[in-house]
Amino acid sequence: MAEPQPYEKLLSLADLLAPSAIRAAATLRLADHLRDGATTSAALAERAGTQPDVTDALLRYLTELGILTTDEAPATENTGTRYALTALGEPLLSDHPRSVREVLRGDSMIGHGTRALLHLDHTVRTGEPSHFAEPGGGYWETVNNDPAYAGEWAQQARAVDAHADLPLAWGAEQIVTAYDWSRARTVVDVGGHLGVILLALLRRHPHLRGTLVDLKNVAEQAAARFARSDAADRAEAVVGSFFEPLPAGADVYLLSAILADWDDKDAVRILENCREAAGPHGRILLADVAMPLHGAATELQYRSMMPAPARDAAELEALCATAGLRVTWRGPATGVRTLLELAAR
Repeated sequence: MAEPQPYEKLLSLADLLAPSAIRAAATLRLADHLRDGATTSAALAERAGTQPDVTDALLRYLTELGILTTDEAPATENTGTRYALTALGEPLLSDHPRSVREVLRGDSMIGHGTRALLHLDHTVRTGEPSHFAEPGGGYWETVNNDPAYAGEWAQQARAVDAHADLPLAWGAEQIVTAYDWSRARTVVDVGGHLGVILLALLRRHPHLRGTLVDLKNVAEQAAARFARSDAADRAEAVVGSFFEPLPAGADVYLLSAILADWDDKDAVRILENCREAAGPHGRILLADVAMPLHGAATELQYRSMMPAPARDAAELEALCATAGLRVTWRGPATGVRTLLELAAR
């Protein structure tokens, strides 16, 4: 067999059909529908709410990819070709123990994130996350404010509750154990997501009271988690943005895994807002993460979604200085987490 010509190899490497077809199958729950008995293109189209003729083409192509197989019995006018999942296609099932459906769905938060790679040229040109090339702009504003993602946040909250006994990820345990919380009575978790770290803090340090600030979808789920927790009387969640004035007068403002998602200019704005809220006597605890960039492929994937995935301690301290902050304490260094206490200069 002749070696492919360079132009043929390039076109093959750049082909979007296979990943698009697999992601369409994940989005449309085709694996679940097949498992539940809809095995023909007509039945699948009815179950998935799709066009029968295009659905048939998709099923035939997924068969070529080895994700589906067809019944050995010949199709009849009444039944049509019957399809079934292969071992390769089974991880597209929602309840498969190694399910990849959430990662591949085009309408999920994760799928929305990975879609940024389609606009990688925007990131290479501007340094911005690729989502800014799409209508509607930033990723976090979309998934946190669009009601379409509220159900996923609720699902994530239930999953977090179900695994509440697991250690905190990405070295976040340092926030709870390495910092001297005895001097504080109140903490504001700025952009605190579902409140995993804040609840861990309140449970470990029962003298603390905490407020979580985040955008609508996630703040509502955090509030519900707090209400059913053993720290309900010491935790609250409020809807807000770290680009707007924050609740003032707390002893500590926690910024955990926030700044990597923002360029230098926006990172300084966030730090300045924390400085204003903390006033002359409050402190800011910066606990930013550095993503492991193992090679060019990983770096491009992260850069398509966030502008600064791996700032080191020196770069973070430079941003803090620009925001009018001085370092008052440095926590133990880890490979993925920088811990700095800051105060207004």
